[in-house]
Amino acid sequence: MKRRAWLTLGAVVLGGGGVVTYAVASPSSDPGAAGRAKRPAKVYDLALKGGTGDKRELPRTDTERFSMLGVSWTGAAKRLDGTAQVRTRSLGTGQWSAWQDLELNVDPLENPGVGVRGASEPLWVGPSDGMQVQVIRKNGTSSSALPKGLEANLVDPGVVTDAETKSGGTAAEPAAFVADESPGATASAPTDSAAPSDTTTTAPTDGQTTTSPAATDTTPTATDSVPPSAPASPTDSLSPSDSASPTDSVSPSPSTSSSAPPSAPPSTVPEPPIVSRADWGADESISPEAPEYNADVKAVFVHHTDGANDYSCADSPSIIRSIYAYHVQVSGWKDIGYNFLVDKCGTIFEGRKGGVDLPVFGAHTYGWNRESAGIAVLGDYTTTSATNATLASVARLAAWKLGQYGADPAGTTQLTAGASQHNYFNTDFTAGSKYTFQRISGHRDGYNTQCPGGLLYDQLPTIRTWASGPVQGLKVSSVDGAGLSGSTYYTKGGITVRWTATTPASLISKFELLVDGKSVATTSGTATSAGVTLALGSHTVAVRAVHQSGRTATSAALTVVAETTAPTFTTNPKLSLRSGTVSTSAVPVTLGWKATDDKALREVKLLSPTTATFGPTTTTSNRTAKSGAATTWSMRAYDYAGNYRTSSPSYTPVILQETAATKSGSWTTRSSTGYLGGQSYSSGSKGASLTWTFTGRSAAWVVSRAASSGQAYIYVDGTKISTVDLKSSTTLYRQAIWTKTWSSSAKHTIKIVVVGTSGRPTVTTDSLVYIK
Repeated sequence: MKRRAWLTLGAVVLGGGGVVTYAVASPSSDPGAAGRAKRPAKVYDLALKGGTGDKRELPRTDTERFSMLGVSWTGAAKRLDGTAQVRTRSLGTGQWSAWQDLELNVDPLENPGVGVRGASEPLWVGPSDGMQVQVIRKNGTSSSALPKGLEANLVDPGVVTDAETKSGGTAAEPAAFVADESPGATASAPTDSAAPSDTTTTAPTDGQTTTSPAATDTTPTATDSVPPSAPASPTDSLSPSDSASPTDSVSPSPSTSSSAPPSAPPSTVPEPPIVSRADWGADESISPEAPEYNADVKAVFVHHTDGANDYSCADSPSIIRSIYAYHVQVSGWKDIGYNFLVDKCGTIFEGRKGGVDLPVFGAHTYGWNRESAGIAVLGDYTTTSATNATLASVARLAAWKLGQYGADPAGTTQLTAGASQHNYFNTDFTAGSKYTFQRISGHRDGYNTQCPGGLLYDQLPTIRTWASGPVQGLKVSSVDGAGLSGSTYYTKGGITVRWTATTPASLISKFELLVDGKSVATTSGTATSAGVTLALGSHTVAVRAVHQSGRTATSAALTVVAETTAPTFTTNPKLSLRSGTVSTSAVPVTLGWKATDDKALREVKLLSPTTATFGPTTTTSNRTAKSGAATTWSMRAYDYAGNYRTSSPSYTPVILQETAATKSGSWTTRSSTGYLGGQSYSSGSKGASLTWTFTGRSAAWVVSRAASSGQAYIYVDGTKISTVDLKSSTTLYRQAIWTKTWSSSAKHTIKIVVVGTSGRPTVTTDSLVYIK
């Protein structure tokens, strides 16, 4: 096992004679680092073995904990034409993962230094303590052999913050090791695994270590890595985009980089919250070189970092520390490549040092770094879409960065190619020529890679729209305090307007409530409602959203009428008797009413003796009432504004037994529990009669019915008005068979006369019911 030269090295002796080397990152130059550090980040290198030029591998191997890994090889200019796959063992469960591919199509290096290594993209796998690796050359005689010095590179991000410690980190100082394959075997890298220029470390048994010079110490200066006006930096050539393209050194000054920090121009939009390098635990000692700067930022390239998407956002600092260590200590870059990183929870992290508000020269998109910034989203977005929180933060960040240079995030720009190449879509670029790019582009727009993943790439139009404005999808969702009739809202005056928008609130400066085109209330961009009291009359109401860019969007206007006139009962609630079965506790009645409103009647509610709700066009309802009890029938009519009027008349159904009638002719008393009061009168004598006199507004004659029942004449106030047939195929008791209702209460006389129907003359009368 090897250790990078810029790590402090030590050794311990394992039982059986094996030797384990361990690495401790140098202390940070950040004065606050000492208080934060709980366990430093570490990088471990394990050589891959194999007897042919077609395959290199590492069998299942026990290691100390790591969370990110990749493969690297001797010679940064050498391409690995094949596949690299890894399996890892979870530290928590002890389960081995399925094989995972490492991304080998990394942006190429143009002028790498001698000690710089080629490398795959790093893969975040979470806390692990075992690994298996295989690298296989691509089939075909035209394929080049696998590069020399292949090794697996493990990164333990360490634990930096108290929060990370509480979330599962440990303050232990583990030593990386390879399990002995045979007694007495050592953990040092095989001598045939790397070229002499590799920084191989052998751990002597006395605990002392010897190290080769750091890669950055031996890398010659790349003459085309910076413009002639700027001092050359030995590590400019260490990353794909740190290394200068042929035209970079002769580009006009707006496209060149400089080591002198420029001023930070103000942006047209607010700066989003950004977690600093110090706060995510960057060890500044491993990247001591000063940053370089471009003249401006014309475009932003969006990337993804690969790896699992099921990480906890509490692990984001660990992932970023791992990427940082991998870029610097495995690939040999001067710093992390990306200018910014964003996790799935939308947290933005500072990437490459130099100042988040400055045009730092990054290392992210081959051939296009001179005029751009790079934003990497943690995770793999080939089969998973990015979260709205992520999209919103990328949009805010891109809008702020481009806004420093007056650029519209939804627009296009001309970029000068720093290398001759083609992109994922087979568009050819020639170094020194200008090409049109979206201000917010994907990595694949500039280089032949799947990055940032197909699904995140498909979300770039959303990011551009959110970043640029105006606010999208703005609409009023409801108007509280008002009722909607057709397309018009009605209110007594006070309303609360609620709205929604698809643009995230973090990109919205404010909302304004408009009444008749004028702003009457202003809220924050996170608000979803506002209230106002309207003057009487008809108004237009709308919501205006102000994007952070200043662009505005206005919802469709609504018509809202403020009015305070209550509905009226043109017919107050009235009770009338209806046909049906009568009992002392339930007399069948019909409740009738009529209500209107000067604007729009909404509903009528029955409040007592029971409750019910009726639509604006309903005017009757069949109910039952208790006999002998005065009952209030209270109803309330509402309009859509919420105005209402109540009417509460009282009615009493009264049962007049047959004994209360004046008799003529022959009548026989019959007794049964089926009769009202337990008895009734029956007569088959033609002309026999019963007469009731009462004061009321509605009456019903109650009888018993059977197949043998006959007919009767009915006289009202001395006038014959009906002939009623009591015949029924089934025997029925207490039947209200005939009813009469008047417009008002008055004294009336009801007389029944037996017709004497041939073959069935009998009439059995139970009572008369009236309402007073």
